[in-house]
Amino acid sequence: MSTTTLPQPALINYLEHLEVERNVSRLTIRNYSQYLRRFIDWYLAQGMTDLTQLDQETVRKYRVYLARYVDDVGRTLGKKTQSYYIIALRAWLKWLIKQDAPVLHPEKIDLPKAESQHMKFLDKDKIELLLAQPRLSSKTGLRDKAILEVLFSTGLRVSELVSINRDQINEDTREFGVIGKGRRPRVVFLSERAADWLQKWLRSRSDHWNPVFIRFAGKRAERMTDGEEMRLTTRSVQRLVDKYCRKAKLPIKISPHGVRHSFATDLLSNGAGLRDVQEMLGHKNVATTQIYTHVTKPQLKKVHSKFHTDF
Repeated sequence: MSTTTLPQPALINYLEHLEVERNVSRLTIRNYSQYLRRFIDWYLAQGMTDLTQLDQETVRKYRVYLARYVDDVGRTLGKKTQSYYIIALRAWLKWLIKQDAPVLHPEKIDLPKAESQHMKFLDKDKIELLLAQPRLSSKTGLRDKAILEVLFSTGLRVSELVSINRDQINEDTREFGVIGKGRRPRVVFLSERAADWLQKWLRSRSDHWNPVFIRFAGKRAERMTDGEEMRLTTRSVQRLVDKYCRKAKLPIKISPHGVRHSFATDLLSNGAGLRDVQEMLGHKNVATTQIYTHVTKPQLKKVHSKFHTDF
């Protein structure tokens, strides 16, 4: 089987493959479309008209272009973002090869060396300080309190948090299912305290909309049945976490993902196994979970001291 190697139609075919056959999220499709369309624009500007012309030297020039890119307002592309562009290109080429297209093999394109990043997380005392910030006398504060409690109790990604609907939650067992990154399903668990605050928030509402977390700002749609248009956005959650971090005068700036890191750190510090934490975080590979070596290494030392006997 062969497929077109003209850039534009080949991209459309690939994005349709991601949507229909791989069933990836709309966000992933949007990102891959953005990354690959920029590559196509650059590629065509070099006088290339067919993907069979792509070679390692052309890829090298493209990487130089990404490294030196500056947009209209002076913004550049970070090393991590540049990596996303190359990852998307490799994935596209891999799919083309599976369609028997005679294009450059993706294994010939090295991924950029990842920058070491300092992982931000809060210890239990700082988390408690953060959770205490919302003003409970207001409906917004009650909602935000529930959000913070659920984030720390479950380790949800912010996109997973805002997608929760009421009918997903089992109040008796304090658990619910989510579809995470890569369309992988998993079950997450609420602490008793988080479940209580979530219940208080939901019972304070007089609407019957599906989304668990809704917005108060902005215009309300005139005709709504399920309340989908009132669903809180990921950006709104990021802003409210940042607001309460500043209010708590925390020593570091934390994001919803930082609360997720804090959740994992808390589990490992209290003796949870790496494989269990991998399952709760929804990581495909345990290698991703191993970023928490700041916790696991001290734990290993304690195990060694406790169980190893000198002869």
